[in-house]
Amino acid sequence: MTDEGIIPRHLGFIIDGNRRWAKKHGLPPYEGHLAGYNALKDVVVSAADSGVKFISLYTFSTENWNRAKEEVNNIMALMMRLFKTDVHLLLENDLRLVVLGSHARLPKRMRDAIDSVERQTAHCQKSTVAVCFNYGGQQEVVAAVKRIVEQKIDADDITTELIAENLYHPEVPEVDLIVRTSGEKRLSNFMLWRSPYSELLFLDKFWPDMKKADVTDILDEYSRRHRRFGG
Repeated sequence: MTDEGIIPRHLGFIIDGNRRWAKKHGLPPYEGHLAGYNALKDVVVSAADSGVKFISLYTFSTENWNRAKEEVNNIMALMMRLFKTDVHLLLENDLRLVVLGSHARLPKRMRDAIDSVERQTAHCQKSTVAVCFNYGGQQEVVAAVKRIVEQKIDADDITTELIAENLYHPEVPEVDLIVRTSGEKRLSNFMLWRSPYSELLFLDKFWPDMKKADVTDILDEYSRRHRRFGG
């Protein structure tokens, strides 16, 4: 908890720099992704303990399929670890997990694991962890529009609220603060509909180097921001 007590309701992380961290340490890309996965626990638990109710993680974009097959397979294995093997960590910390993204291209065992972890953690109340997996912000809006078309809703009745209600897991609110690691300064198709007035914070450190203390610093920085929402 920051001194001022101003905590974002929804904190989004664009996880970046795993491969460059591995290269810096003379390791193969997989070791960078593994180190990044290990950093997730400290960051998520610290944010939840600080009072953040929604924590979103950009773990795998729809464009990431273009990476080397071996790297994609390694990332898939780590995601299966999150969805299946490490469910107990979510339950122990009272964390609900939901997955935002398309099920297209995902094998059945992964789709089943996603359905299972969402069911197993549905009762958890401390925080919701929104994993953006096989996700793209533009694709999410397209999917929402398709759902609206399928409902045969008149064009005059389409509103911003209606589109928001048809996004992936519409209970996940707009993002108050988006944090990107590795020094890159772009959104990369992350949470485009949910970020009209998001504060942005870019950190010059690779994701695997993230610690609990960084979460405290992030929340302190947010508490100093004055959000105007266009006013």
